Amino acid sequence: MFGIQHRMRFSLCTSTQREPSPACAFDASRFERYFERPWLNDEARRFLFEERRLDPRVVRWCRLTSWKDRQGTPWLQTPYYDREGRLVGVQNRNLIKGALPRFRFPSGSQCHLYGLPILSLLKPGEALYITEGCSDCWSMLSAGHKAIAIPSATLLNKQDVKLLESLSMKLDTKFHIWPDNDEPGEGLYIQLMQVLPNLERHQLPPGYKDFSEYYMSCL
Repeated sequence: MFGIQHRMRFSLCTSTQREPSPACAFDASRFERYFERPWLNDEARRFLFEERRLDPRVVRWCRLTSWKDRQGTPWLQTPYYDREGRLVGVQNRNLIKGALPRFRFPSGSQCHLYGLPILSLLKPGEALYITEGCSDCWSMLSAGHKAIAIPSATLLNKQDVKLLESLSMKLDTKFHIWPDNDEPGEGLYIQLMQVLPNLERHQLPPGYKDFSEYYMSCL
């Protein structure tokens, strides 16, 4: 039970970039079992609970798990589900600081909007926070807010925009954002403002690059 490592085989279509490759179809059946009983190795626990100081309930809700490859490299594995709870993609994050590649995506992973199952709990007129990246989303959830994430400021597509617009029209959702303190973060805010006029901006204090840093400083 303890110390077990599961080793995943990546096909030739696997992407090692920040953005997943759409070249091959994603086979959810290969990965679903890993998230049925998530397991966190020491490196993952250190990253999630000591470095990021996340609420364990959020980690369980997000079904984060971990594994090590044949070289002993520890990876944090993040599942992406659609609004109905179907597994549509997987992101693997290298837990060795500074190591490359930083991210790996199995073939055909659709890693666009993250955290969509939270929408089933969203009430009319309720606030929904949009973050840039999974880490900020976990921090926002740990802070007690319902949140979803765009993996990268460059990954907002037409389907994502349509979903956000429908939430605004059908549920009168109140959107909030804490943009990263960099050019991509500002670009994401401007892009979202064009489709979500009611988007409320919250400004990070000077010296904080993203919401995760700010969240950790408040604990």
